Amino acid sequence: MNTRPTFLPGSLAVTSLQQLRLSAPLVHCLTNDVVQSFTANVLLALGASPAMVVDSGEAAQFSAIADALLINVGTLTRPHADAMLAAVHAANQAGKPWVLDPVAVGGLSWRTEFCLKLITLKPAAIRGNASEILALSGLSASGRGVDSGDDSLAALPAAQQLARQTGAVVAVTGETDYVTDGERSRAVAGGHPMMTRVVGTGCALSAVVAAFVALPGGRLDNVAAACRVMSCAGERACAVVKGPGSFTPEFLDNLYLISEEWLNGEGML
Repeated sequence: MNTRPTFLPGSLAVTSLQQLRLSAPLVHCLTNDVVQSFTANVLLALGASPAMVVDSGEAAQFSAIADALLINVGTLTRPHADAMLAAVHAANQAGKPWVLDPVAVGGLSWRTEFCLKLITLKPAAIRGNASEILALSGLSASGRGVDSGDDSLAALPAAQQLARQTGAVVAVTGETDYVTDGERSRAVAGGHPMMTRVVGTGCALSAVVAAFVALPGGRLDNVAAACRVMSCAGERACAVVKGPGSFTPEFLDNLYLISEEWLNGEGML
């Protein structure tokens, strides 16, 4: 088993993005109330199609139609939980991939129990910060709400364990993102600290991961490509903006304009 992460080649990120733009996957987002509009705009800027169908009956019906499903528990309520479970079961029955974003898991007991139940239902991918991934894998973590107090590299062994346990590709995001299927691991550099000062960048990344897991090809590299696309656009946006207030429009523009040349920069561990 190769546990040492390697950087994703830019050419693979380019290929995944090209496939996304050609196929325009329909992503059913059961996400938190704070980020719905931003998440939809991120998906549209990249070339995917977002939808937010939240009634439990309709959510189940729509998950069978969509190309992928996102489950984000950020503003979890009992009706949200019912809709999410119905949507996951319908997606599984239809053979559609779904992604879990376990927001604030470990800090609150009910959502932690709910996410532990969800991971038994075979997500295609799980995307969280280091503290969330540590908590979801059963290890101690030092997160505070949605904020991570742990380092993404330190959480990589937990991510690998969680991937082996669930069969999902696990992305643990931070200063450097690490993506693993339990045997192989990719590192994704880039991004900017300012991205943590804008509500919704992590949640939107999980929706982008859902769009990319709907693509053909290797799921590990497709999820890593999703992380790279977002970090690249964020890095370029933060290079020219004055602060968080001007970040969002610049970020969306960079997602829309992102090119092969931008993605082809490769790093070395």
